[in-house]
Amino acid sequence: MKSLSEIETTSKRATKAMGFSWGIAEEVGKNIRLLELFGFPGIKNLNEYYKSRRISKFETINLINEKNNSQKFPFCPITLGVSFLDQVRNLEKFSKIIFNKISYPLLILPFLSRSSEILGKKIHLKLDQHEFLLNLNVTISSNLHHEECPIITNITEINIIENKDNFSNDDWENLYKISEETFVDESESLKQGAAGAGLTDND
Repeated sequence: MKSLSEIETTSKRATKAMGFSWGIAEEVGKNIRLLELFGFPGIKNLNEYYKSRRISKFETINLINEKNNSQKFPFCPITLGVSFLDQVRNLEKFSKIIFNKISYPLLILPFLSRSSEILGKKIHLKLDQHEFLLNLNVTISSNLHHEECPIITNITEINIIENKDNFSNDDWENLYKISEETFVDESESLKQGAAGAGLTDND
């Protein structure tokens, strides 16, 4: 079994060999490590994308807007992911971000997962009928199961989820009342002991 360190290093070198900068290669190495750690086929998808890249063309994207349409070719998932990570603070203002075609979209997952950590917010990703919930770069849940992730998506939707409690105010108030049973009034002796604590010279 290959170690995560081997996976990261080989992915980084392969990315550089494909013509990307060392900076982007470093990012891809970290990303494939994350995908494999989370149980997704990162090595397989990266390998297949690079095979396809040798014979096909892909569009790059620099500035991401609410709606992003490729002009002729599918978006490159790596340059798209790097752009998203770089612009994530500005993209936070959009309720929904849409792309029409992304090649090997599984490769954007770790970019979004890391973006979730930066923002401190969950991100919901929909790749056609496949859905993912990215939770602060700690977990990724999905309905993908053991199906193959699509090679090219028709519609990709990204939603940055605003933070809110998962419980009602009534549930919180009831639990807080129970917690108050641990509160006790300080006795005079405890107060006096606390007041003099640390003042005695033991040397």
